[in-house]
Amino acid sequence: MNPICKVLIVDDEILVRQGIKYVLDWEQEGFKIVGEAANGREALNSLQTLKPHIIITDIVMPVMDGEELTRLVKRDYPATEVIVLSSFSEFHYVRSTFQHGVADYILKPKLEAGALLQVLKKTRDRIPELSAAGGQTEAAAQPLDTLLGRMLAGYRLPPESEAYVKQQLPHHAFALLGWEPVQQAPGGEAMNHTAINAVSSDNAMNHTAINAVSSNAANAQEAASATVVTTITRELNQCVPGWVQCIIPVAEPSGTTFMLINLEEAHWPQLLKAVHQSADTMAGQEVELRLTLSRRFSSLSELAAVQQESNARLQQCRFFRPEQTLLIQEKRPDPETPLPKFNLAQFTEQLKRQQLAEAFGDLHQHVDALSRQNDGDVYQFKSFLGNIIFNITNQFSHLQELEEGKYGLFRAIDEAGTAEQAMQILDDYLSRIMELTASAAPAQGGNANMTKLLQYIEEHYAEPLTLTELARHFHFNPSYLSSLFTTYNHEGFKEHLNTVRTGRAAELLRAGEAPIAEISSMVGYGDHSYFCKVFKKYYGLSPSGYRRQHYGQE
Repeated sequence: MNPICKVLIVDDEILVRQGIKYVLDWEQEGFKIVGEAANGREALNSLQTLKPHIIITDIVMPVMDGEELTRLVKRDYPATEVIVLSSFSEFHYVRSTFQHGVADYILKPKLEAGALLQVLKKTRDRIPELSAAGGQTEAAAQPLDTLLGRMLAGYRLPPESEAYVKQQLPHHAFALLGWEPVQQAPGGEAMNHTAINAVSSDNAMNHTAINAVSSNAANAQEAASATVVTTITRELNQCVPGWVQCIIPVAEPSGTTFMLINLEEAHWPQLLKAVHQSADTMAGQEVELRLTLSRRFSSLSELAAVQQESNARLQQCRFFRPEQTLLIQEKRPDPETPLPKFNLAQFTEQLKRQQLAEAFGDLHQHVDALSRQNDGDVYQFKSFLGNIIFNITNQFSHLQELEEGKYGLFRAIDEAGTAEQAMQILDDYLSRIMELTASAAPAQGGNANMTKLLQYIEEHYAEPLTLTELARHFHFNPSYLSSLFTTYNHEGFKEHLNTVRTGRAAELLRAGEAPIAEISSMVGYGDHSYFCKVFKKYYGLSPSGYRRQHYGQE
């Protein structure tokens, strides 16, 4: 059986890439799609890792078009064949690609299974490595990434493949490096259930707009993944002697990608150094990714178990620590002392006595402590919040609004992507209860209190301020303080703090003196990549882009 022919698809339109992927039963025909790229630059960055035999590329693309891609591929990877996609109006471009050695072309209006397969087979026959390998066994013909992908899916390594895999991965230690894009809702912040309903009812957001958003997100994810491969490979080449890697295909909706790293055990410290340096480099490039390095393991029989452990940690980090961009699995924290169980009986009694400030204050402290546990469980956290809402609603069953809205709250908490989002849903709910049960208008001193709060933030914005710490300083209940902000200010506490911080950062950027990495800490952001994300949300430009546009205006 001939070895699998590896194919890379390059097109800036995600729908075209999807159409190519599903027009054929690729593996049955002896082909395998090993990757996608949205432009020529992304494709070039992935060639060293993916090593495709054939590239199918569009002609007209942003960043780097198909003509330039073909020229560089045939210059640097002469054994790689290129098939060009074009429309009738672009044929003059196609003619120029033949000068660089393109194998064939396909007109997009004629793209259908039979024609594509014919061109692919004809091109494959031009590749000596594939056309003259008929004597190999089926096991040896399977690419390493295919064998490892099957192992992740739960299959055991066939005995006839063991020698081949050992030859490809000769060292005694393994690690899984995983990465996934940081998911962002439109506008940079989580959309609550009210906003989601508003968008759902907005007829102006048609399918075309939704597809455009999906396409942009997919392109950004692909570009970020290519950046990881390039950066990690460069750092490991510099730090880890003789290391070997393989990108493993994983069918996951989360978009997680895994690289199996094979190295000598003595070089593990160098690997840790390279991963840290890669994370720092990507943070400086404002690449929004989350990285995880698994524990060290010595046998591929552990591969599936290690991947499940990495997935579990990614899920936990994604929910409880969305700002944390690098996890080293061997650096596990010491076991924490279990939190005291929440006193539900006391809480219920406080509700009956209308002691809402005390009840909600104790609840907020407990939820905040739950969210900060290093070994927190996402399901248990959401279940606790849902149970609390159920109990509170029962206590205020005479308030029809709460009874009618509780199922929507259950659904919103279940769909929350982070602990902060889930806690915000609960805080909004508690604030609404306080409004509905208030027997008097807001205190006359509200405006004066608000003035003091705003002044304090202006003076202490560079410190690690939180709503809880601010409430403790002014001897307020956190839930009351959240309601106070909503009542007397046009934005919530977190939004106002970000407004102050990014405003000061903009001043420093326009002055052009301090490095951007220092500015982020000067205005109170401990995580540089998070600062870049927030700044771009408020000003529409990255800090570096803003500085280039406004430098010298002050």
